[in-house]
Amino acid sequence: MMKSAGIEENLLAILDSASDSKHTPDANDDRLAFLEAVRSACIVNENPPTSKMCEAVFQILRVGKSLELITESFRLLNELDKRFPHVYLSEKEASESSHLIVVEGGWSPFLFNLESASRERGAGCRSISGPLDSMGFLQLMQELGEVANEGNLQALEIKSLRNMLVFQYLINALEGDFLPRNRVYEETMNWTHLRESLLNLLLSTRKINYKGLMKDCLTIMCGLFDVSAGISEDLESPDNAAAKLSHNDNTASALALFELGSNACFALQKLLIMIMDLDMSRKKADMQGSTTRADGVRTPLMEIILDEITYDTDMLSPFLKNDLQVFNEPKWKLEIILQYFSKYTTRLSTRTRRSNGPTEDATTFSGVLNCFSNVTSTRSITKKISADVVQVLLAHAFQAHLSLSCQQDADGIAASKDEGRSSSLAEICENIISAFSNLRRTDAKMEILPIGKEALFSAATILSTETGAQV
Repeated sequence: MMKSAGIEENLLAILDSASDSKHTPDANDDRLAFLEAVRSACIVNENPPTSKMCEAVFQILRVGKSLELITESFRLLNELDKRFPHVYLSEKEASESSHLIVVEGGWSPFLFNLESASRERGAGCRSISGPLDSMGFLQLMQELGEVANEGNLQALEIKSLRNMLVFQYLINALEGDFLPRNRVYEETMNWTHLRESLLNLLLSTRKINYKGLMKDCLTIMCGLFDVSAGISEDLESPDNAAAKLSHNDNTASALALFELGSNACFALQKLLIMIMDLDMSRKKADMQGSTTRADGVRTPLMEIILDEITYDTDMLSPFLKNDLQVFNEPKWKLEIILQYFSKYTTRLSTRTRRSNGPTEDATTFSGVLNCFSNVTSTRSITKKISADVVQVLLAHAFQAHLSLSCQQDADGIAASKDEGRSSSLAEICENIISAFSNLRRTDAKMEILPIGKEALFSAATILSTETGAQV
């Protein structure tokens, strides 16, 4: 501890002349020197950083006005968290449960405890560069929303790049805290581990409108995807790129925004997945009676997503166009699509199954495909959901199903089973082809969308491979 305190004092002295509001070349050189010194002391020489050291690096990320400063501070923060995690699992024997280790007094970019909040109020205002409370996180999301809505290459500023890097780091911090806690909860069913997680504390605060925040996440994910796609097109087109980028001399920022926009979309996906995992664990805790009134009541994110795409016609199109493209985690992509279909196909699924086998309801992919096994039931569904929407949803669900099947093979899950899995995949492929055929029969003028053609080609290829293997 004495050694760390001495290192802290020496390193922080480098920043004596570099206040948050000072951005002269000399001040920026001092900040870069500080970052390099922290890297050398902590990463190279393996000395754990103190909270003040981490907070100083975070301050540079939040106020930096050069691309070099914000990228270097962002990279260093992630390296420090990876090398010196504040929440982690202890090593265990095969027969033992995981043990959660929480470093006392460890650094956190979030500020949720009452004592710290009181100090902030006593200081008169919230720091613009220190750890964020729930309102600070909400403000960051609003600023990200402005970036997503702008979508103009010529309007880019370093602030936009900085906000996306700050957001990505915060999500990495939430993930580093949540994943080990959730794993221990699954083993021990001790809700306290998740109750004290940064993610749960963030979502439980009454200072923010939770539903509004989740809706903003979906909208921002759509917008950032469009921004990234637009910049990609500009950079790939020599004429457009030369005109726009030379006029603004902003090539480096444009390239950085394209990368950061894609990474920010991925970070948003990670946030949504963590929230849905937390919702699942919370549901188990509720059923076991582990939660109390102090835990509050929160609408599961899955319900919010389904309500948005079911009742908000303006949300459905961008969700199908962008969010399903970005949301590439197959488990939750498939679950969202199945839950959406279940609103329209629950009754049909038990009437349209082809075999005398077990009933497949609309909460399984096989059950959904059974709803499209004949023209009558298919026409009934397309009266409620347009044929184009059905095509997109079926194609994405098929992609997710194939990804999950490949993951099971890679994990060796299927190896212990009989040959039923192979025939099941063949049946899925036959049913996806049948579903698209019945969609065509309901409307002879309907065109198969490109994503639908990809799904049909994949299904036909798999069937051909399966048939060849059996021969």
